[in-house]
Amino acid sequence: MPFELTKQFIARIRLTIDKRDNKTAKELLDSLHAVDIAEIYDELNIEEAKFLYLLLDSDKAADVIAELDEDDKEKFLNAIPGKVIAKQFIHKMDSDDAADVIGVLDEEKQEEILSHIEDIEQAGDIVDLLAYDEDSAGGLMAKELIKVNENWTLNTCLIEMRKQVDKIDEVYYVYVINDDEKLKGTVSLKKMLLSDNRKKIKDIANTEVISVKTETPSEEVANIMDKYDLVALPVIDSLGRLLGRITIDDVVDVIKEEAEKDYQMASGISEDVESSDSIWLLTRARIPWLLIGLIGGVLVAKVIGIYEFDLGTYPEMAFFIPLIAAMGGNVGVQSSAIIVQGLANNTLGIGSTYSRLLKELSVATINGLILSALIFVYNYFTSPEFALTLTVSIALFSVIIFASLFGTFIPLLLDRVKIDPALATGPFITTLNDIMGLFIYLMIGRILYGIF
Repeated sequence: MPFELTKQFIARIRLTIDKRDNKTAKELLDSLHAVDIAEIYDELNIEEAKFLYLLLDSDKAADVIAELDEDDKEKFLNAIPGKVIAKQFIHKMDSDDAADVIGVLDEEKQEEILSHIEDIEQAGDIVDLLAYDEDSAGGLMAKELIKVNENWTLNTCLIEMRKQVDKIDEVYYVYVINDDEKLKGTVSLKKMLLSDNRKKIKDIANTEVISVKTETPSEEVANIMDKYDLVALPVIDSLGRLLGRITIDDVVDVIKEEAEKDYQMASGISEDVESSDSIWLLTRARIPWLLIGLIGGVLVAKVIGIYEFDLGTYPEMAFFIPLIAAMGGNVGVQSSAIIVQGLANNTLGIGSTYSRLLKELSVATINGLILSALIFVYNYFTSPEFALTLTVSIALFSVIIFASLFGTFIPLLLDRVKIDPALATGPFITTLNDIMGLFIYLMIGRILYGIF
């Protein structure tokens, strides 16, 4: 049954900590998953969390620290001596997880921890991974994998694999390399079991292997693994030499982080924040787009000021200002959301910008005709002014067309100039469409009221 964190449980944990009741505290923690323990740590102060952490065995301690979010991880690790970190759990972690843990700390603390790692090979792997950009394939990969030489016989491979498998939790693929450590393919365990022991690996290997280079962006890595349904992806250097592998659990984290970032950007939050962050940090993350919204509101007021005489003469036009602004914003956000999603997962295809705009124009035309026809019928029977009926219908159709094309073009433009297209959703599109939509509505009103 899934664990549910309650106030009663936290109170009980705190009581055992206050009493320094190691036995009871350990019994409470032993039955919990590492993710659940990390959730408990979020509710405790550093000293309380530290007390519980030192009661864990090395395997669970390694899993727990990997589950903490970056800020909590940094605070927690800074409260523990480097020697304890190195000897308590680093030696139980895969190289990529160990690099992620150490990477949040300052350089001095990193060096202290690395100096206490007894396994020189593991320490070297961690140092190598720390050198890569965290948002690249090199920053995601783990060094632990099983590799065999293409010239080995199957019998030799099985002997060598037994030596390598001790450091690996899950065997997804057996990678085939040549004498220069270059990746040549993969071989399945099933094929190894069914083949003659005297056969050479290169005779049974699958040479059609998908790989990425160390500098490949993490988003592209996620897209490749999603497209080809991979559970692990080998990473090579510029010479084609096998350096490590990326597993599906690391990619899930990337997808989750990107989704959270895009959602926050679409909501007008400029930084990656959590609800537990400080008031100052939350304010700083929200204020930029709110300022843009404020400026947009001032510009809307200016537009209304330009047409002040028209609204004074035909006050009934003011009733439909919220409708025009809302529809323009909604249509723009819908269009931009579809394009941003397509850019994120590479599903837009190879069509030109013109073809995408044409497709969105077709959709907008159909939607615009339906909605403007409905509002025409409504106003025809409820409004005494035929000019208002025509103005609202034509303006609504025009605003839907403009907002749709604008919401399509802006993300494509931002992507072309290497700016995150998620910026184009939310407040940005809504504010600009409010201004333009209102301008279109009042301009059409001035023309049609002049005619009728």
